[in-house]
Amino acid sequence: MKKIEAIIKPFKLEEVKEALAAIGVEGLTVCEVKGFGRQKGHTEVYRGSEYTVDFLPKLKLDIVLAENMVAPAIEAITKSAKTGKIGDGKIFVSSIEEAVRIRTGEVGEKAV
Repeated sequence: MKKIEAIIKPFKLEEVKEALAAIGVEGLTVCEVKGFGRQKGHTEVYRGSEYTVDFLPKLKLDIVLAENMVAPAIEAITKSAKTGKIGDGKIFVSSIEEAVRIRTGEVGEKAV
């Protein structure tokens, strides 16, 4: 099993969710996060004063999948979250040793 962590722009959530559902991904967790990368934030003007917004709002998606679903999921996320502009986000993939469904006690891929 693998875990995909994807950091995306908030307004892209529906497109990403639909793309993942289309390839058979049944569940994901979404968290509102703030951060910056190469983008380093931006400046805004409020009531005539300029200030820097260092941490930009993003969404973090956590998805645990069978290994054979990782490549299609990455492709779905990449295509649906891409705007072509700086700050589109990142995707990280890591290994999951075990998963347990609390309600039934199922383990491994059956729990996902």
